[in-house]
Amino acid sequence: MNPLLQRLNPYPFERLRALIKDIVPNPALRPISLGIGEPKHATPALVEQALCGNLQELSGYPPTAGSPKLREACAGWMQRRYGVALNPATQVLPVNGSREALFALAQTVIDPTRAGATVVCPNPFYQIYEGAALLAGADVVFANSDPARNFAPDWSAIDEGTWSRTQLLYVCSPGNPTGAVAPLEEWKMLFELSDRHGFVIASDECYSEIYFRDEAPLGALQAAKALGRDDFKRLIVLTSLSKRSNVPGMRSGFVAGDAAILKDFLLYRTYHGSAMSGVVQAASIAAWNDEEHVIENRALYRQKFEQVTPMLAEVLDVKLPDASFYLWAGVPGGDDIRFSLELLAQYNVAVLPGSLLARDAHGVNPGRGRIRMALVAGVEECLEAARRIVAFTATYSPESK
Repeated sequence: MNPLLQRLNPYPFERLRALIKDIVPNPALRPISLGIGEPKHATPALVEQALCGNLQELSGYPPTAGSPKLREACAGWMQRRYGVALNPATQVLPVNGSREALFALAQTVIDPTRAGATVVCPNPFYQIYEGAALLAGADVVFANSDPARNFAPDWSAIDEGTWSRTQLLYVCSPGNPTGAVAPLEEWKMLFELSDRHGFVIASDECYSEIYFRDEAPLGALQAAKALGRDDFKRLIVLTSLSKRSNVPGMRSGFVAGDAAILKDFLLYRTYHGSAMSGVVQAASIAAWNDEEHVIENRALYRQKFEQVTPMLAEVLDVKLPDASFYLWAGVPGGDDIRFSLELLAQYNVAVLPGSLLARDAHGVNPGRGRIRMALVAGVEECLEAARRIVAFTATYSPESK
C-alpha cells in the first residue's frame, strides 16, 4: 500500500460520527442537520431539461479537455462575472467538481523530490487541501484564522523560510467555514510572495455566488487583472456549479488561469481518466449560460440569513458573513464539541464542531469554541433549527458537566 495513506487524518464527519455514536437524539423532535454543506434548493429546470435532452451523449467517450462549447461557456461566464477575458482553448479546463480538481492539482504541481516540499493552507480549512498535499508527498503548514480580521487567514504568521519551501498555496475565498472574502490588498501580498518564491496559488471560489453584500466577492483572476497581471502566472482558480446552481450530484466545475499549468494539468487528467460525461457537459453549458436561477438562489439564501442570523446572535457570538452559506458561531464556554453533542441529544439539531475543521497550529486550534452551521435547507427548517438552538442555549450551562 502507498505509505502516504497513513499520513491522512480522519475526515471531520468521520470524527463526528465517532463522537455521537452513543447519543440518542430527542425522539420527540424531527432531526434537522446543519452539519453538511450540501445544497438543498431545487435544481433548476433548465439543467434537468438539458440532462434529459442529451442522453445520446452517453454513447461516446467524452474528451478530457471538454467540448469547445463548454469551455466557451465557462470563459463567457468568467467574462460576464469578473470582466476577465480567457482563451477557452488554453486557459479553461472543465473538471468533475472543485473537490476532485483541488486534489488532482496538487498531484500535478508538487515535486516531492525537492527537499521540504510544502503546501500552505488556511486553518480552519476544507480537508481536501491537507489530504491532497500529504498524498502528493508534501508537508502542510497552516495559516490560522484571525478573529480581528473577520476570521481571514493570517498569512503574515508564515515565515520566509516556510514560504521559500512552499510549492502550492490554497486560498479559499469566500472562505469555508468563515465566509471571509480576500480583498485586493491581500491578493497583492500573496502574488508578491508567489513571485518571490515561485509557488502556485490555487484559489477555491466555489462559494462565490452566495453573498450578502451589494458587491459580489472579488475573484483571484479579477484581482490579478486589476494589478496588471494579465498572464495569470502561477495562478489557478477553481469554481463549481454545486453551490451556484444547486447541482452537487452533477460534479461539474472548471479551473482557469495559467495556460502552462493547465497544459500539464490536462496531461495528468488524461491519464487519471477524469473526463466529464457529455450529458453533464450539456447540462453545465445550460447552467453557466443562465444567471436568472443564480439570482433567485442567492435571494433564498439572503432571506434565510436575514431571519436566522439575528435570532442566533441573541445567544451566540455570530454575525452575517461576507459570503458562503455558513454561520461561524462562537459558543458559550468555548467547548464546541460538548455544545454540539448536547444540542443533538436534547434538540435533535446537528451542527459541526469547529475544532474538527481545524488543526492545532501555532499553539492553538483556531476552530475551537466555534460551530459551523450550514443554512442549506428551506427557510422554515432553518428557522426551526434556530428556535431550537436559542431554546437550548438558554438552559445550557458551560460550567456543569
